[in-house]
Amino acid sequence: MTYPALTPAEQSRYEWQMWVRDFGETGQRRLKAASVLISRIGGVGGTVAMHLATAGVGRLVLAHAGDLRLNDLNRQLLMSTADVGSPRIESAARRLRELNPQVVVETVNENLDVSNVGRYVSQVDLVVSAAPLFVERLAMNRAAVRQRKPLVDCAMYDLEGRLITVRPGRTPCLDCLYPESPPLWKREFPVFGAVASTVASIAAMEVIKLLAGFGKPLENQLLSYDLREMSFQTIAIARRPDCPTCGQLSA
Repeated sequence: MTYPALTPAEQSRYEWQMWVRDFGETGQRRLKAASVLISRIGGVGGTVAMHLATAGVGRLVLAHAGDLRLNDLNRQLLMSTADVGSPRIESAARRLRELNPQVVVETVNENLDVSNVGRYVSQVDLVVSAAPLFVERLAMNRAAVRQRKPLVDCAMYDLEGRLITVRPGRTPCLDCLYPESPPLWKREFPVFGAVASTVASIAAMEVIKLLAGFGKPLENQLLSYDLREMSFQTIAIARRPDCPTCGQLSA
């Protein structure tokens, strides 16, 4: 595959990260050619989007409905007080374009569900799930597996965070871990912005590695951390042969 060349401005903007071992200019050109769907763009997804934009991922598709509220501002770093009451997707896109005008930012002012998720997944190379509700996360997982697109699922609660990488046919999917949506999970939960940003930064690096083809992705493992105890661990996970989503897929 031929990847687009970097302009002199891009060479300068990304110079320091192109010094990273095994990444280099080839990795940067791969990022420039790539596209990523992110649902949603709150404390987790917005920070993922920010890191991917500044790293030079060529095209970002952001999906999130609704207007910005004052109680979003402790964690949603792409937003500002002046945007309260306005569609958060507009604020996020504007800020990302300010950060890096060389990245294409497309917005979807709706949340993803079974009726629309397949359409948006088909338009990108990789999917990031940062949605708070399992019904949306599972819909994204199923669409990504069906279309054999990598998916990075990241979430947090209180001072804890979790992340898995789904590579269809090679790793467990979200349905393997959660055969049913947890019944007590709610959209609103305790959160510090720094905890959301932690899992988001790790997820962004995972996306960059997958797109650029370097490093070791988080395959067949669940990353879990607890910042109350400042502990991190990876837990081995396995595909379920009876998983209705990925059980019959081959690599």
